[in-house]
Parts: sequence; structure tokens; C-alpha cells
Amino acid sequence: MGYPVTYHCPACETIVELERDGYLADKAVTPYPFEGWTYVEPTAPFEDDAADGVRFVCGVSDGVVWDPDVGIESTDDHGDDEGDAEGADGTVGCGESFYLSFVRYEDGREVDPRPETELVEIDPDPRSSGPRGPSGPGGFW
Repeated sequence: MGYPVTYHCPACETIVELERDGYLADKAVTPYPFEGWTYVEPTAPFEDDAADGVRFVCGVSDGVVWDPDVGIESTDDHGDDEGDAEGADGTVGCGESFYLSFVRYEDGREVDPRPETELVEIDPDPRSSGPRGPSGPGGFW
């Protein structure tokens, strides 16, 4: 059984409603994809480990409701591959991509999408790396 779940575009705060199963756990909604995650359009299967997340194009993606308070459903009136969600003023959303990422597990452990921090080695050279002071008499007093 699916449930309507709402998310907002990180760029313009437009709300989108997506019908999905309740067992999926959300990780984040970001303006960029996580490295190593696979994303599909909202109309493609994303449940049962088919994908790691959903890619939305704000105000354009099919298979969702844009601005659920108004009930704008995405449609494809123009014969192209992209749907247009139109409200009273003619437009909804900013057209930017954003990504819903689900919690992902590998070997029974949750995967952290952030890359591991890199260790920095400070130069062990004993020589001074800063400027030298005045040498001999006649320095500044």
C-alpha cells in the first residue's frame, strides 16, 4: 500500500507529493546526487532495491503532484518527454533538479554518503617556512 509523502525543492521550496511504500527510509533531499547512489525518475520503479533514490526536476517531473495544496498534477500536453505542471499563474517550480536519497545498507551497515576524510601530513622539513628576520646590526629598533 502506498502513501503520499511530500518533499520540497531545496532551491525554491516548491512542494512535491510522491506516492510510495511506507517501509522506505529517507536519507536526505539534496540539490546534488550522492556519489555511488543510483537515481530514477518518479515514474520508474524505485522500490524493492530498484534504485537508491528519486531524481526530480522541479515543476516538470511526471508521476507526482506539484504543490499538493493546489493539487497540480504533472501532465504532458506538448507531446515531448517532459511534463509541465501549470498553476493559475502558468508555472510551478524552478526547473532545477533535486534528489531524494533513501537509506542504503551494505553488509548490514548503513552507508554514509559522505566521503571519508583525508589525512593531512604536515611537512616534517625542519627548515623554517616563514620569512627570516633582520640579520646583524642595523635592524629596526
